[in-house]
Amino acid sequence: MTAIIRFKPLLTTIHRVDFSSRPGTASRSGWSGHGHGSVQVESRGDTVRFFERGHFLPTGQSREVPFTNVYRWEFSTDRLRLFHERRGADHAVWLFDLGMDDASGDLLSLDAHLCGADRYQARLTPLADGFDLQWRITGPRKEETLRYRYRRA
Repeated sequence: MTAIIRFKPLLTTIHRVDFSSRPGTASRSGWSGHGHGSVQVESRGDTVRFFERGHFLPTGQSREVPFTNVYRWEFSTDRLRLFHERRGADHAVWLFDLGMDDASGDLLSLDAHLCGADRYQARLTPLADGFDLQWRITGPRKEETLRYRYRRA
C-alpha cells in the first residue's frame, strides 16, 4: 500500500472542521476570522467527499455567516487530489495535488494552483485525532493563511 492510500481511512473518520483566516501585511482583502462546523463524509472507491456546513465569524463582527462547502478528495498511487465542488460535481474546481514529503510525513502541494495571478499552496499534516490543512495564498493583492483543523469529534 502506498503512503498516499494510507490517508484514506483517516479522511473517512472526520466529523468536525474548525478554521481560521489571517491576512498578511501585503493582503488587500483583509479576510480574517474563524469558522466551525460539521463534516459529513461520503466514500466511494478512490474518492472521498466532505460535505461541510457551519458558521464563519469575521474578525470585528458580532454576527456569524453560514457556510457550506463540498470538497472532493481523489486518491491515486502517488498523489491526493483536492477539488472544490462549488459549481457542482460535474464542474468541480481543481485546487491542488498533494504528494508525500518523506522528511516530515506530511503531504505537500506538488504544484501551486493558479487562480489569475494568485498562487494557492498547501500542507496536510496527519494527527492522531484527524489532520490539519494549511493553505497559503499569495499574489499581487493577496497574502492569506488559512488553517483548517479537521477532527474526528
